Amino acid sequence: MPKMNEPAAFKQFLKENLSKKRYVHSLNVADMSRELAELYGADADKAYFAGLVHDIAKELPRGQQSSLAARCRINVSQIELNSPPLLHAIAGAQLLIERFGIDDGEILAAVRYHTVGAAGMSKLSQIVYLADLTSADREYKDVKKMRKYAHTSLEKGMFEALKFALADNAAKGSTIPVCTVEAYNEFAMKMKAAQ
Repeated sequence: MPKMNEPAAFKQFLKENLSKKRYVHSLNVADMSRELAELYGADADKAYFAGLVHDIAKELPRGQQSSLAARCRINVSQIELNSPPLLHAIAGAQLLIERFGIDDGEILAAVRYHTVGAAGMSKLSQIVYLADLTSADREYKDVKKMRKYAHTSLEKGMFEALKFALADNAAKGSTIPVCTVEAYNEFAMKMKAAQ
Protein backbone atom coordinates (compact mmCIF):
# COMPACT_ATOMS: atom_id res chain seq x y z
CA MET A 1 0.00 0.00 0.00
CA PRO A 2 1.57 3.34 -1.03
CA LYS A 3 2.22 5.92 1.66
CA MET A 4 1.60 9.66 1.56
CA ASN A 5 5.32 10.31 1.07
CA GLU A 6 5.29 8.15 -2.09
CA PRO A 7 3.46 10.41 -4.55
CA ALA A 8 4.65 8.38 -7.56
CA ALA A 9 2.37 5.48 -6.60
CA PHE A 10 -0.60 7.83 -6.29
CA LYS A 11 0.27 9.49 -9.61
CA GLN A 12 0.14 6.05 -11.22
CA PHE A 13 -3.31 5.39 -9.71
CA LEU A 14 -4.51 8.79 -10.92
CA LYS A 15 -3.11 8.19 -14.44
CA GLU A 16 -5.04 4.92 -14.59
CA ASN A 17 -8.31 6.31 -13.19
CA LEU A 18 -8.55 9.87 -14.52
CA SER A 19 -8.73 11.41 -17.97
CA LYS A 20 -5.56 13.17 -19.14
CA LYS A 21 -7.23 16.56 -18.55
CA ARG A 22 -8.22 15.65 -14.97
CA TYR A 23 -4.77 14.17 -14.28
CA VAL A 24 -3.09 17.40 -15.45
CA HIS A 25 -5.54 19.35 -13.27
CA SER A 26 -4.54 17.21 -10.27
CA LEU A 27 -0.85 17.93 -10.88
CA ASN A 28 -1.61 21.65 -11.21
CA VAL A 29 -3.62 21.70 -7.97
CA ALA A 30 -0.77 19.86 -6.22
CA ASP A 31 1.69 22.50 -7.45
CA MET A 32 -0.58 25.40 -6.45
CA SER A 33 -1.21 23.78 -3.06
CA ARG A 34 2.54 23.58 -2.44
CA GLU A 35 2.98 27.21 -3.55
CA LEU A 36 0.21 28.47 -1.24
CA ALA A 37 1.47 26.30 1.64
CA GLU A 38 4.93 27.83 1.32
CA LEU A 39 3.38 31.31 1.18
CA TYR A 40 1.21 30.77 4.28
CA GLY A 41 3.53 28.63 6.42
CA ALA A 42 1.78 25.27 6.07
CA ASP A 43 3.32 21.84 5.49
CA ALA A 44 4.23 22.00 1.78
CA ASP A 45 4.58 18.22 1.31
CA LYS A 46 1.23 17.53 2.93
CA ALA A 47 -0.37 20.28 0.83
CA TYR A 48 1.15 18.85 -2.36
CA PHE A 49 -0.20 15.40 -1.54
CA ALA A 50 -3.70 16.64 -0.64
CA GLY A 51 -3.80 18.70 -3.82
CA LEU A 52 -2.62 15.74 -5.87
CA VAL A 53 -5.35 13.38 -4.61
CA HIS A 54 -8.21 15.89 -4.21
CA ASP A 55 -10.03 14.50 -7.30
CA ILE A 56 -9.00 10.87 -6.84
CA ALA A 57 -12.63 9.67 -7.09
CA LYS A 58 -13.82 12.26 -9.66
CA GLU A 59 -14.15 9.87 -12.58
CA LEU A 60 -15.14 6.69 -10.77
CA PRO A 61 -18.56 5.37 -11.87
CA ARG A 62 -21.41 7.27 -10.20
CA GLY A 63 -22.57 4.16 -8.33
CA GLN A 64 -19.13 3.63 -6.85
CA GLN A 65 -18.95 7.30 -5.82
CA SER A 66 -22.38 7.02 -4.17
CA SER A 67 -21.40 3.86 -2.33
CA LEU A 68 -18.15 5.36 -1.02
CA ALA A 69 -19.89 8.63 -0.07
CA ALA A 70 -22.61 6.75 1.81
CA ARG A 71 -19.91 5.11 3.99
CA CYS A 72 -18.06 8.37 4.69
CA ARG A 73 -18.42 9.63 8.26
CA ILE A 74 -17.01 13.14 7.81
CA ASN A 75 -20.18 15.24 8.33
CA VAL A 76 -21.97 14.35 5.10
CA SER A 77 -25.31 16.05 4.45
CA GLN A 78 -28.30 14.74 2.52
CA ILE A 79 -28.01 17.70 0.12
CA GLU A 80 -24.50 16.55 -0.80
CA LEU A 81 -25.50 12.89 -1.16
CA ASN A 82 -28.28 14.00 -3.54
CA SER A 83 -25.98 16.21 -5.63
CA PRO A 84 -23.87 14.10 -8.04
CA PRO A 85 -21.26 16.85 -8.71
CA LEU A 86 -20.41 16.91 -4.98
CA LEU A 87 -20.07 13.16 -4.43
CA HIS A 88 -16.49 12.82 -5.68
CA ALA A 89 -15.00 14.84 -2.81
CA ILE A 90 -16.71 12.76 -0.13
CA ALA A 91 -16.00 9.54 -2.05
CA GLY A 92 -12.37 10.60 -2.46
CA ALA A 93 -11.86 10.94 1.28
CA GLN A 94 -13.43 7.53 1.85
CA LEU A 95 -11.37 5.94 -0.95
CA LEU A 96 -8.18 7.27 0.65
CA ILE A 97 -9.23 5.63 3.93
CA GLU A 98 -10.38 2.29 2.53
CA ARG A 99 -8.01 1.65 -0.35
CA PHE A 100 -4.85 3.44 0.78
CA GLY A 101 -5.10 3.46 4.58
CA ILE A 102 -4.69 7.24 4.79
CA ASP A 103 -5.68 8.25 8.32
CA ASP A 104 -4.41 11.84 8.46
CA GLY A 105 -7.57 13.74 9.39
CA GLU A 106 -6.25 17.00 7.99
CA ILE A 107 -5.64 15.49 4.53
CA LEU A 108 -8.98 13.66 4.56
CA ALA A 109 -10.82 16.88 5.47
CA ALA A 110 -8.97 18.82 2.74
CA VAL A 111 -10.12 16.29 0.13
CA ARG A 112 -13.63 16.02 1.57
CA TYR A 113 -14.24 19.80 1.68
CA HIS A 114 -12.41 20.91 -1.48
CA THR A 115 -15.67 21.55 -3.37
CA VAL A 116 -18.04 22.81 -0.68
CA GLY A 117 -15.91 24.33 2.08
CA ALA A 118 -16.96 24.31 5.73
CA ALA A 119 -16.72 26.46 8.82
CA GLY A 120 -13.59 25.84 10.83
CA MET A 121 -11.49 24.63 7.90
CA SER A 122 -7.83 24.02 8.67
CA LYS A 123 -5.18 26.02 6.86
CA LEU A 124 -4.53 22.93 4.69
CA SER A 125 -8.22 22.64 3.73
CA GLN A 126 -8.31 26.32 2.80
CA ILE A 127 -5.18 25.95 0.70
CA VAL A 128 -6.52 22.97 -1.27
CA TYR A 129 -9.89 24.70 -1.74
CA LEU A 130 -8.17 27.77 -3.20
CA ALA A 131 -5.64 25.74 -5.20
CA ASP A 132 -8.47 23.83 -6.89
CA LEU A 133 -10.12 27.12 -7.88
CA THR A 134 -6.93 28.87 -9.01
CA SER A 135 -4.70 26.16 -10.51
CA ALA A 136 -2.83 26.89 -13.74
CA ASP A 137 -5.36 25.03 -15.91
CA ARG A 138 -8.36 27.06 -14.72
CA GLU A 139 -9.72 29.51 -17.32
CA TYR A 140 -13.00 30.99 -16.04
CA LYS A 141 -13.71 34.73 -16.34
CA ASP A 142 -12.39 35.97 -12.97
CA VAL A 143 -9.58 33.45 -12.44
CA LYS A 144 -6.79 36.06 -12.51
CA LYS A 145 -8.56 38.10 -9.85
CA MET A 146 -9.13 34.94 -7.79
CA ARG A 147 -5.43 34.01 -8.05
CA LYS A 148 -4.52 37.49 -6.82
CA TYR A 149 -6.85 37.13 -3.81
CA ALA A 150 -5.43 33.66 -3.05
CA HIS A 151 -1.89 35.08 -3.02
CA THR A 152 -2.81 38.21 -1.03
CA SER A 153 -4.40 36.65 2.05
CA LEU A 154 -5.76 33.23 2.87
CA GLU A 155 -8.84 34.75 4.54
CA LYS A 156 -9.53 37.20 1.70
CA GLY A 157 -8.99 34.41 -0.82
CA MET A 158 -11.46 32.14 0.97
CA PHE A 159 -14.03 34.92 1.36
CA GLU A 160 -13.91 35.79 -2.35
CA ALA A 161 -13.85 32.12 -3.41
CA LEU A 162 -16.90 31.27 -1.29
CA LYS A 163 -18.73 34.39 -2.47
CA PHE A 164 -18.00 33.31 -6.05
CA ALA A 165 -19.13 29.72 -5.39
CA LEU A 166 -22.39 30.78 -3.74
CA ALA A 167 -23.25 33.20 -6.56
CA ASP A 168 -22.35 30.65 -9.23
CA ASN A 169 -24.44 27.89 -7.64
CA ALA A 170 -27.39 30.20 -7.00
CA ALA A 171 -27.29 31.41 -10.63
CA LYS A 172 -27.46 27.77 -11.80
CA GLY A 173 -30.33 26.99 -9.42
CA SER A 174 -28.18 24.38 -7.66
CA THR A 175 -28.67 23.32 -4.07
CA ILE A 176 -26.11 24.74 -1.65
CA PRO A 177 -24.97 22.64 1.32
CA VAL A 178 -25.29 24.26 4.73
CA CYS A 179 -21.54 23.79 5.30
CA THR A 180 -20.83 26.15 2.36
CA VAL A 181 -23.09 28.84 3.79
CA GLU A 182 -21.48 28.38 7.22
CA ALA A 183 -18.02 28.74 5.67
CA TYR A 184 -19.08 31.90 3.84
CA ASN A 185 -20.56 33.40 7.02
CA GLU A 186 -17.38 32.60 8.97
CA PHE A 187 -15.14 34.35 6.43
CA ALA A 188 -17.59 37.25 5.98
CA MET A 189 -17.40 37.88 9.74
CA LYS A 190 -13.58 37.72 9.61
CA MET A 191 -13.57 40.28 6.80
CA LYS A 192 -15.87 42.60 8.76
CA ALA A 193 -13.75 42.24 11.89
CA ALA A 194 -10.60 43.13 9.91
CA GLN A 195 -12.08 46.43 8.59
